[in-house]
Amino acid sequence: MKSTIDIEFPGSHGLTLAARLDLPQGAPIAYALFAHCFTCSKDSKAASYISSSLAAAGIGVLRFDFTGLGGSEGDFSNTGFTSNVDDLVAAADFLRAEYEAPKLLVGHSLGGAAVLAAATRIDEAVAIATVNAPADPAHVIRNFGSSLEEIESTGEAKVSLGGRPFVIRKSFVDDARSQNLKHVLPNLRRALLVMHAPRDKIVDISNAQEIFIPAKHPKSYISLDDADHLLSRRDDALYAGMVMAAWAARYLPPRVDPQSRQGGRADVVVTESGDGKYAQTINVGRHWLRADEPQSVGGDDSGLTPYQLLSASIGACTSMTIRMYADRKKWPLGRISVRVHHEKIHAKDCAECENKEGRVDRIEREIEIEGELTTEQRERVLEIADKCPVHRTLHSPVIVTSRLV
Repeated sequence: MKSTIDIEFPGSHGLTLAARLDLPQGAPIAYALFAHCFTCSKDSKAASYISSSLAAAGIGVLRFDFTGLGGSEGDFSNTGFTSNVDDLVAAADFLRAEYEAPKLLVGHSLGGAAVLAAATRIDEAVAIATVNAPADPAHVIRNFGSSLEEIESTGEAKVSLGGRPFVIRKSFVDDARSQNLKHVLPNLRRALLVMHAPRDKIVDISNAQEIFIPAKHPKSYISLDDADHLLSRRDDALYAGMVMAAWAARYLPPRVDPQSRQGGRADVVVTESGDGKYAQTINVGRHWLRADEPQSVGGDDSGLTPYQLLSASIGACTSMTIRMYADRKKWPLGRISVRVHHEKIHAKDCAECENKEGRVDRIEREIEIEGELTTEQRERVLEIADKCPVHRTLHSPVIVTSRLV
């Protein structure tokens, strides 16, 4: 289960910044730095759920409030895009001194533009991910509407952003307009993931294109489909985090949990993820996935159910067993597909069951194979399917022992 630590560190101008450090079970494979959206906080849904997903994948995540926001000290009206970038660098310095320098930089909305600008000042960062980020920091000025004229004529104005009043000064506007990421993007020299919602009404999808095209490879783009700008739906934020974690794994050290190894063999370690009532993180060596229950029984449907995992195990084992046999026989077997269906039925309705009392588990496999096989070969494939080790385990006496540790 991940743990979250509340911490503080000095920002770029010596003011104390409030932060949370999300840590995975076991030693982190790497650390990430998360920059929240404009006038948001470290506790936004996007920040919380993306950080949770990354922690589930073994990545420690530092998310903090920029100067003047959330629990951080300072006056927001005295800040700007440049100070945000400086705060990010200060956060990286803190991680480097107290834990380990961040290898992954993640930014949401204007925070995405900020991590792009800060990347060249954080040498250890090898990968950057942006979510619904503007290609130009000056894009944020559009949020000021009719107040922009007052800001430029009088030097400041009170602007309502997200239903909250903020004092915006002309220095903020001038600073945003002076930024230019066009010279930064071609020289990032880091892996880049651009995630954007096509229907984003705050930062148009064209911004993703303006970030993606000038950047050099390796670079990737992921559509967030019908998500909104703030990723206000939990499923959207968790999806972004899980995809981000899978993408980042290519550029970070492999995850090998010492607790999952006994006698040189990788064991399965299942731990509550901490971001849902029933959500679990499943770790086997360097591999990980999620399990959960459907919403109909109080879960969040953020992963496979236990019985779906069992069905997946049978399906995978069946396909692998058939493939091994066909290759050994040098049969012209094409693609194999196994559909598995599990249900509990009344024993009296089970034609194959000797005992007609109570309920039994029934697992049906539909095996589809391609290739020019003879009738005899196809029949043999069906016989071999029943020799799948997982299938045989289910038909054998199984002893499960438990102990508290």
